[in-house]
Amino acid sequence: MIAALIAAAVAAATPTPDYGIAEGQCRPHETGPAAVVTVEGLRDRTGKLRLELYSPVDGEFGGDDRDLVRDGKVFRRAVMPIPASGPVEMCIRAPHAGEWALILIHERAGRKKFDPFMDGAGFSGNPRVGKKKPPAAEARIEIGRGPTPTAIRLNYLHGLFQFGPIKDPVT
Repeated sequence: MIAALIAAAVAAATPTPDYGIAEGQCRPHETGPAAVVTVEGLRDRTGKLRLELYSPVDGEFGGDDRDLVRDGKVFRRAVMPIPASGPVEMCIRAPHAGEWALILIHERAGRKKFDPFMDGAGFSGNPRVGKKKPPAAEARIEIGRGPTPTAIRLNYLHGLFQFGPIKDPVT
């Protein structure tokens, strides 16, 4: 009994690795392959933004970060608090120039797991969003040898299971 309690306490105290952040966070004045994303359509300025980069392959796009890292697949993540005012931009590094796919999450409640009733989501290429993520082909982006500008519009749940941009965004 005591051993089980100690094991549970150690597990709770051990930080969960945040996969992909070390590789994904842009450096100041980034010059390498990266996507510089202008965030559009924020519902509000609460929580934080999480931008993730994937291979544009359906089996990998939007996959579990632990599985992707374990299997040696490309996965990058950048996280930032939402500024109180002004335009919002995020930068995420790519391993090399080429085709990639991006997912942007507005974590309004501050959890690491997407909550469709609270959080917003958007994808590179701004495909129409339904009840599930779009195919990887609809979220492809070509990232060059240096920072590549793009814009992603966030979508939120409206009514009964209908996602889309909000009418009066704060950005």
